[in-house]
Amino acid sequence: MNIESRFCNYVKIDTQSDPESTTFPSTEKQKDLSRLLVKELLEMGLDDAHLDEFGYVYATLKSNVDGKVPTICFCSHVDTSPDCTGANVKPIIHHNYQGQDIVLPDDHSQVIRSSEHPYLLERIGDDIITASGTTLLGADDKAGVAIIMDYVQHMVNHPELPHGDIKILFTPDEEIGHGVDYVNIEKLGADYGYTLDAGERGCYEDETFSADGATVNFYGISAHPGYAKDKLVNALKIAGDFLNRLPKDSFSPETTSGREGFVHPVTMGGVAEHAWVKFIVRDFNTAQLAEHEAKLTAIMEATVADYPGATADMQVAEQYRNMKEVVQLTPEISEFAIKAIEMAGIEPQLTSARGGTDGSRLSFMGLPCPNIFTGEMAFHGKHEYVSVQDMEKASEVLVHLSALWAQKKQ
Repeated sequence: MNIESRFCNYVKIDTQSDPESTTFPSTEKQKDLSRLLVKELLEMGLDDAHLDEFGYVYATLKSNVDGKVPTICFCSHVDTSPDCTGANVKPIIHHNYQGQDIVLPDDHSQVIRSSEHPYLLERIGDDIITASGTTLLGADDKAGVAIIMDYVQHMVNHPELPHGDIKILFTPDEEIGHGVDYVNIEKLGADYGYTLDAGERGCYEDETFSADGATVNFYGISAHPGYAKDKLVNALKIAGDFLNRLPKDSFSPETTSGREGFVHPVTMGGVAEHAWVKFIVRDFNTAQLAEHEAKLTAIMEATVADYPGATADMQVAEQYRNMKEVVQLTPEISEFAIKAIEMAGIEPQLTSARGGTDGSRLSFMGLPCPNIFTGEMAFHGKHEYVSVQDMEKASEVLVHLSALWAQKKQ
């Protein structure tokens, strides 16, 4: 199979994760793709390929060089975002794309316009894959999965290409923040890693947000609504007032860019007696998270002060930290990635991810793990697309990257 056919096969398998699930992985259907990947890896000759009880795929492309060299891991996630359905995906290949708007056939109101997606204009002549208009595509991160599988097949077909031990890792539940909860780092046995989960051709990300989660609780006073005068203090209304007091021109995803952090309410609920709002807190500077949380606390306290009898509290939990804190300690990780991108004839684009990847947490679990491009664009929605040629180039980058690490004797 070529990378195009692999990708189209993979996106047809529904692997959507579920943030409300209490199981791991959050949906059993993610294993449908994982089982297929194990089968294909075994057929390629990676005889230790297996799916574990938690839904992780592990495999090893064994070294073909003399001496001890670093063991490298390539990692992608199989799940797709809960934000848009991933069932019954129909991939459509737009060969030799020429810059036109792409009207998706199953819902003509869904139009991928180059004016709104200017990266398309950089891909004139490429073969662009989209969904049909009623689902997401799943390029995030099945593009990464297809790239790694294509790379493995290429290396198996060309045993003259040098590489040390290459560990393959496919994870579930990345989209809901649990992608590496049960990864066995000791079993994986890698020294350094790279996720394949970034966007534009040439993109290399060695920095992510640091992230906390925060839950703000408001406790009111319940009373029978028929006899509630001067008794009821409605926690839902307090929560609404609190949200309304958040800054309108800053402090939020919709008002920030570049290296600016933000606080973002993602869900809320409750009843008259107790209401809650859950936030994600993000910044490239880890110390800045505490300042954002202090500001959120001040707004909470000012709000609840206007409702006699009500109380409030805020609970904060660490989610992940900026991978750069770990990756920068081993300069070769980035030096080799940048050189491999250049060897593929691409101008490297060093960017900071306004989000997180499996690599963010893997880095702090002892596996420094920055992020390499896949071509996936407009992810989590019906306008998602990917260039076949971007995926091919990413696969080529992995070939060069393997050779560079194979030259580093330990």
